[in-house]
Amino acid sequence: MQQPRPDSSPSSMVPNPVNADDASSSAERIRYIEHAGRRILLADLTSCTPEQLQKCIEEVPHFVTRQPENSVLLLGDFTGSEFTRQTVEQLKIAAVFDRPHVAKSAWVLSDNLHKVLLDSIRTFSARDIAVFASREEALDYLVS
Repeated sequence: MQQPRPDSSPSSMVPNPVNADDASSSAERIRYIEHAGRRILLADLTSCTPEQLQKCIEEVPHFVTRQPENSVLLLGDFTGSEFTRQTVEQLKIAAVFDRPHVAKSAWVLSDNLHKVLLDSIRTFSARDIAVFASREEALDYLVS
């Protein structure tokens, strides 16, 4: 059973639970939301297994690269997700690939990605990725 898409009201900013067995999981996790009148691409990657994370990471550039250069506000919420060496490498490549289209990006992490690995993603992609403890803080940063 597919869940309805949330609206863009502030109450829709909570993580959207997704059935891990649903083939459309990655598509449901990546969507545009509105915050403070601005359009933000949300990659809701909360509580992902490495396999789920890989599928979602592959999908994000498809959304980002369809937009004009330097126009996308991108929020990746990785709270509770499990990273592997392969998912970190995949993040590096995706971050380089969609870099021209991203105006500003923020990630929400819950001590699940070691600082050395985060720094390697930033260095490899030459992107300034701000990190926050909560989704609300990240959203406010993106629209500031």
